[in-house]
Amino acid sequence: MKIVVAYKWAPNPQDLEVRADGTVDEARGKPAVSEYDPVAFELARRLADETGGEVVGLTVGAAAIDTPLARKAALSRGLDRLVLVADDALAGADSTRLAAVLAAAVRAIGGVDLVLAGDSSVDVAEGQVPLTAAAQLGWLGLGRVTAVTPAAEGLSVERDTPAGVAVLAVRTPVVLAATADAVVPRVAGMKDILAAAKKPVEVLALAALDVPAPAVTLATLGTAKPSGGDRRAVLFDGSDPASAASQLVGALRSAGVL
Repeated sequence: MKIVVAYKWAPNPQDLEVRADGTVDEARGKPAVSEYDPVAFELARRLADETGGEVVGLTVGAAAIDTPLARKAALSRGLDRLVLVADDALAGADSTRLAAVLAAAVRAIGGVDLVLAGDSSVDVAEGQVPLTAAAQLGWLGLGRVTAVTPAAEGLSVERDTPAGVAVLAVRTPVVLAATADAVVPRVAGMKDILAAAKKPVEVLALAALDVPAPAVTLATLGTAKPSGGDRRAVLFDGSDPASAASQLVGALRSAGVL
């Protein structure tokens, strides 16, 4: 089984600064593997170990994603090899564009049975790329995946749904987006980091990929800080618990909470 882990090399929002005009200053942002993606690495490694398969890392973005640090950070998480599409033409690309490039890279890798990804990226958090990539590939795409194991005719997939946990029999190829708490990812040790330097890396040229031209383009018209809302501090006399509880319920109802 050939498994591709699609991940994002992105700055952590906790390191960023929001300016007064609502724009984001990324100067202090330290790029890393997106916080939601290590779960996908771990699920892929465990599944590959069970099936004797191969785990291929895949990321796309601006040229800055291809650095020795970025390579080691991904390869030390259980990958067998790494594939990159690093081109400044992808700087600031929207989720539809990134999904199209990911799908084209998956086709270029060839023979892929499963694409695993986190359910969102830490920087944008739109949660659209995995399922959009599935549509680009013409494959089944499933989100909110909490477990995946090999089955007789494909995979057994568990999903977290509002009605409970659904267990599905899924044929490959398929794209799965895992929840952030699906599994506890392993922490890379020194042995893993040293071994990462010896693993193969392939850089695919964006121009050589069969990426369809976007039918529409997305333009950001403006940014602004989120509204702080109308906050009030209301104190109730707790000497009479029943009265205080009644006042609290009344206040919540008047505020439209209840």
